[in-house]
Amino acid sequence: MTTALITGASSGIGARAAALLVEQGLTVFGAARNTDAVAAIGGVTPVALDLTSDDSIRSAVATVTKAAGTVDVLINCAGYGEFGSLEETSLDAARQQLEVNVVGAVGLVQALLPGMREAGHGRIVNVSSLAGEFAAPLGGWYHASKFALEALSDSLRGEVSQFGIDVTLVQPSYVATDWHDTAMEHLDQTSGRGPYASMAAAMRRYFGSPALAKQMSTPDAVAELIVKAALTPRPRTRYRIGAGANVAVAMATLLPDRTFDALTRKQFGYAA
Repeated sequence: MTTALITGASSGIGARAAALLVEQGLTVFGAARNTDAVAAIGGVTPVALDLTSDDSIRSAVATVTKAAGTVDVLINCAGYGEFGSLEETSLDAARQQLEVNVVGAVGLVQALLPGMREAGHGRIVNVSSLAGEFAAPLGGWYHASKFALEALSDSLRGEVSQFGIDVTLVQPSYVATDWHDTAMEHLDQTSGRGPYASMAAAMRRYFGSPALAKQMSTPDAVAELIVKAALTPRPRTRYRIGAGANVAVAMATLLPDRTFDALTRKQFGYAA
């Protein structure tokens, strides 16, 4: 039976993906700081994990491998958004963003790759975002974390394919979870007052608009795509989901930078 380890399994997309993996017949370990929430998901074994701690990462992997042997599928789903202007975001907050969204995910990859290589197979699914394809104001460190995850996944894919291990990315656009609430809390704390306050207020209005709510993907839809990326025999390198996702990436790629900047300002309602 295939064994999967998924991070961020205590809520939202990660919790739903963990449940779907169980329905597919996998042995599923759900990693999070809140293990009580993971334990409430039927069939999922909770594993304590703090992605900012090397000791915690090693302990989590040791717990899973002792119980199940080789992990066949790793899904890095944990993450959050550190929003605020680059000028005002503390470097400690920036480091925390990179530790959780990038460095911790790579730590799990490093810990699990030897077993996957020895087994001659494996699947690594890194949950990124459209934010890893282009950047907008007030989300610089979040975008940086997703750009990094995208680049590392591409490098890793080329390194481990020789061992029968595949690496794929899932890139959601806006999703109807409390992720946005947390991101806006960080935005208010960092840039709710001061020189970027009007820009921050415009972003809050945008994320709170009924029009955006209608465009959001459901957690179930994103979780189903993650499970597809994890289990399909020959996965694509990237799976995008969300209204207009492919168009947005194409525009960011093909339009001149300043033209895309202007469209971004218009989208979020920023003053020119």
